[in-house]
Amino acid sequence: MHRRGFVSLSAAAGAAASALAAPGKNAYFHLRYYYMRQGTQPGRTQKYLSDVWLPAARRAGLGPLGFFSPVFGDRSPYILAVVSYASLAAMETAAAQLAEDKEFLKASAEFDSIQDPPYVRLESELLRAFDGSPVMEVPPTGPQRQARIFELRTYESLSETTVQRKARMFDDGEADIFRRLGMNPVFFGVAVFGRNLPKLCYMLSYDDMAAREKLWRAFGSDAEWQKLRVQPGLSDAELVSNISNPILRPLAFSPIR
Repeated sequence: MHRRGFVSLSAAAGAAASALAAPGKNAYFHLRYYYMRQGTQPGRTQKYLSDVWLPAARRAGLGPLGFFSPVFGDRSPYILAVVSYASLAAMETAAAQLAEDKEFLKASAEFDSIQDPPYVRLESELLRAFDGSPVMEVPPTGPQRQARIFELRTYESLSETTVQRKARMFDDGEADIFRRLGMNPVFFGVAVFGRNLPKLCYMLSYDDMAAREKLWRAFGSDAEWQKLRVQPGLSDAELVSNISNPILRPLAFSPIR
């Protein structure tokens, strides 16, 4: 991430911290979207993220982290960078380290060409992990392992009360059903800041699209899910105002894949 992005992120994170409970076990997930035009922008931005940002992030001890592009979804092309932090304090520490990384700052300044910008717009969201899923769950990888596909599901909610109720619904059973069925959750979080608040987001991973379709059919007919979804106050109509779910693929250099 660029220095200016981290400065603004740190200020927003500090404001968010004052509104949250005392620090606990819950991680924070930073979602950073690079929206681009077709042409040279996607390739240039991928090269920057793989050759400059990722090495600097590793020097700063960041992670887990991943980089994704849409298989299909609105506002393509874009790249989504997802970074996990153990706490808001860890985010501040990372910002300070990157602000002192001369190699990173020099390469970032070259990337940020005013005459030939590498992207159209940047957008950031910060999520606080659910109590029942407090850290990122990185899918296992190996030399013979094919890259998965990922689904980022966003549930916009009716109020801050209902978004928290929906998060508790995941903690009280829905997330465990995903795991039991093999839907491989990566993270769950309620948005602290970002677009279209209040909302929560979570990411699932699958071997391929055929596996995704099979797993969602199994979820829809699962007996535990059928019991959970009909409990008073837990229907979608009472909790959710809009759902979006782009399908993503990890970029070749993404540690999460």
